[in-house]
Amino acid sequence: MTTEPPPDLVSQLRGLGFRAAREALAAFLAHAHKSRCGPTETLEQLVLLERRAREATNLARRTRAAALGAFKPLDRFDWAHPRAIDRALIERLLQLDFVGHAENLLFRGQSGVGKTMLAKCVGQAALERGYSVRFATLAAALADLLKQESLPAFERRLKRYLYPDVLILDELGYLPCDSRAADLLYNIVSRRHEQRSTVITTNLAFKQWGTVFPGAACVVALVDRFAQHCHRVDIDAESWREKHSLSRDGRATPETPASEHPRRGPKRR
Repeated sequence: MTTEPPPDLVSQLRGLGFRAAREALAAFLAHAHKSRCGPTETLEQLVLLERRAREATNLARRTRAAALGAFKPLDRFDWAHPRAIDRALIERLLQLDFVGHAENLLFRGQSGVGKTMLAKCVGQAALERGYSVRFATLAAALADLLKQESLPAFERRLKRYLYPDVLILDELGYLPCDSRAADLLYNIVSRRHEQRSTVITTNLAFKQWGTVFPGAACVVALVDRFAQHCHRVDIDAESWREKHSLSRDGRATPETPASEHPRRGPKRR
């Protein structure tokens, strides 16, 4: 009497909805048979294999939906560059307690100081903890909503920004918006208020948000809703990109040592 598993058992498990790869299931069954695992141990290990496969599949799906794009991990952030930054606050925020309490997060500083990178690191941490995330520049999100041609289409697309556990809206203040766009942003922020977390990056103080939406009556209410439960990270620094760039003629900028630049070849006569 043979004790080998039926040859089609992998297909049967897949047919029952197992998401573990066929190769992983076959290897597991071969190992369980060779090791003569008992039924309880076999089931426990099979459940663990399937749970890990489902978690990986779920993370991949949520990562695609998040649209974070490429970004540098936190361990590549140059903490010595800013003149002022609350590193302890950022590291505490990465524990994501603010998401559990449906609180908001603001990264504020001039262009090139790492606001987007830090916001994306928060988004990645949230994905790894099982939360749903959506990233978009504010301009792209508003354009996406404004191009919807019917109310049903608009409401369906609005869900993309209302329902993620963490919504990241990048670059508020870089492009002017009309009053209709302001109403859309207020709609998003107010409907997420005390329900889900919204992260915004900007180069403007709250009192300057009105300059982005000239003439919009909802700006005061927008700021009031967003700022009520909001952690604020102010970054005082020069642009990191500008500091590490070359001048047009290839010479070092005043902030960049000449030794960091590639050697120039001999001049042609």
